[in-house]
Amino acid sequence: MTATIPDDASLNVLATSLGQKLLARGEMIGTAESCTGGLIAKLMTDIAGSSGWFERGIVSYSNGAKQELLGVPAETIETFGAVSGPTVIAMADGLKARAPVQWTVSVSGIAGPGGGVAGKPVGTVFIAWAGPGIATSSSRCQFEGDRDAVRRLTAEAALKGLLDLLDATVPV
Repeated sequence: MTATIPDDASLNVLATSLGQKLLARGEMIGTAESCTGGLIAKLMTDIAGSSGWFERGIVSYSNGAKQELLGVPAETIETFGAVSGPTVIAMADGLKARAPVQWTVSVSGIAGPGGGVAGKPVGTVFIAWAGPGIATSSSRCQFEGDRDAVRRLTAEAALKGLLDLLDATVPV
């Protein structure tokens, strides 16, 4: 079954809800994005007043950027690949260590139309979330559709994951 591609309005609802929760908790967030190219940060900063809860977004598209800007060890990328759970966990943790934020979300994937390999076809995306008092976790997703669809579905999953984590944790 093919997932419904989220439109701008539904993504805005998720980002707005996230912002309201973060603002109420007095917490800040940052994004570390690869395959989405800053889409998640854009969704957050489209909301008036987002400076009260959004601190920064880093587009770390290349492996070098992941290493230089986020501190992802070269060995992690060499061993597991740029599109992997260990890499997105290192991205999320690296941003959290470098920015004055409580929360981070990171994404890396193969949006297509090319780039898929055995075991990681087009549409493979890993998302990681880091926050106060929780272990950084990642999730592997397999999305269908064109490049835009994969990016939108990734943003939706990232935002929903953040909302679930905020609902399950106590503010710092």
